Amino acid sequence: TYLMILTAIVAVPVGVGAAIYLEEYAKKGWFSRVVEVNIANLAGVPSIIYGLLGLELFVRAMGLDRSLLAGALTMALLVLPIIIIAGREALRAVPPSIREASYALGASRWQTIRYQVLSLAFPGILTGSILALSRAIGEAAPLITMGALTYIAFLPDGLLAPFTVLPIQIFNWVSRPQKGFFAAAAGGIIVLLVVLLLMNALAVYLRQRYQRRLYL
Repeated sequence: TYLMILTAIVAVPVGVGAAIYLEEYAKKGWFSRVVEVNIANLAGVPSIIYGLLGLELFVRAMGLDRSLLAGALTMALLVLPIIIIAGREALRAVPPSIREASYALGASRWQTIRYQVLSLAFPGILTGSILALSRAIGEAAPLITMGALTYIAFLPDGLLAPFTVLPIQIFNWVSRPQKGFFAAAAGGIIVLLVVLLLMNALAVYLRQRYQRRLYL
């Protein structure tokens, strides 16, 4: 829970801000196309590569050790391309006539983006962010690579405290020979599936709700 909250705090504002800049402010040219292609490529990179990046950048270079903060930053890197792509698609779906009408009434670019464009793009941005975080919940490879614990008997008491996540716990239980651990692993898998289904259902519900509110 702590890991996903920190991941959302870091990834969602940065991802949405990057999407707004690339779609609304950046000049359309070769640089913008190169950035767009690279973001799309990063969305398809295996998650273990992000674990190696987090190990080198956050654990070793920044000296955060194998802490909760290092894990959250690593997972934020994993979901950032997905949030940026979803945000750009949502912003791109807003009709240009909305922007032109706002400019015609004397609004500045930022006022147009804040009060008109983001209002219409919000359902798509919200859905993309929730689905990106849903992917992060089920990831174990990048966290194992960067050195997350396989077992922990206490809750993290700070951003630099050691941590573990449910997928790693499931991996640990499955690898043990005792039958009791198999039952614990099965229970953990069911909990993880329920959480993922609830997050996906929440994304669909919020999208439909806000779309109805905007177009009524």
